[in-house]
Amino acid sequence: MTVAAILKHKGYQVSSVTPTATVGELVEVLASRRIGAVLVMDRADQLLGIVSERDVVRSLAANGVRTLDMTAGQLMTRAVQVAHPGTTVAEAMQMMTAGRFRHLPVLEREVLVGLISIGDVVKARIMQQASEVDSLKAYVTGSA
Repeated sequence: MTVAAILKHKGYQVSSVTPTATVGELVEVLASRRIGAVLVMDRADQLLGIVSERDVVRSLAANGVRTLDMTAGQLMTRAVQVAHPGTTVAEAMQMMTAGRFRHLPVLEREVLVGLISIGDVVKARIMQQASEVDSLKAYVTGSA
């Protein structure tokens, strides 16, 4: 199973903000859409970075109330790891686990096509394993 299959099932909707968006605006997007991260995009729809709930919390711990005066561009993670539609679920899971992050933008020919979360990856992996178990049961019982 690949990232393309996850996006086909999940959809291609991605929430983003501009680098000048305030932390207040960014947090409003996170809260209203019930998501854990937003992408930071420029006017040409180029991926500049990502800001997650964790980034906001870490900044609050380090900077206190000054965090509220910051922008998405100041808070974002700039070195964003990305997946491609052909990336396997296992590869995506390994990237997220090794990098200790929960959101992975998906690019096709340098164009953003989606965003997957660790929840999406785990759900896909569970579905994949359930299918394998069903196939093995059918094989063992001779109904395949």
